[in-house]
Amino acid sequence: MEIAKVVAAGLVVVVLLGVIRPQRPEMGVLLSLVAGVYILYTVIGWITPVIRLLEDLSLQAKVSLQYLNLILKIIGVAYLAEIGCQVARDAGEGAIASKIELAGKVLIMALSVPIFSAVMQAVLRLLA
Repeated sequence: MEIAKVVAAGLVVVVLLGVIRPQRPEMGVLLSLVAGVYILYTVIGWITPVIRLLEDLSLQAKVSLQYLNLILKIIGVAYLAEIGCQVARDAGEGAIASKIELAGKVLIMALSVPIFSAVMQAVLRLLA
């Protein structure tokens, strides 16, 4: 089971952080960052088949891949912003974490404009 490896690695890092962070906080941040990269690398392998399935379904439904790509970008921005916030909070930088969160929300809003526009055009066509 792949999740067992991720959970085990996470728990080992948590224990190490409990020992390292009080004496060397800078090393704790670095260790946390390395663990995050490892987990992301592992998770990317799980996401690839899901993306391929969504592409296939999109083609079968005759939905433009442009919209699927936008949705995947929005999801990616949300995850990256969340990861950035957590790393900043782990480093004790709550103000920076809040700014990363705000930037993620603004970018998601900007990326969603074409989808919102397409939905509104479809509604207007139905009403006309």
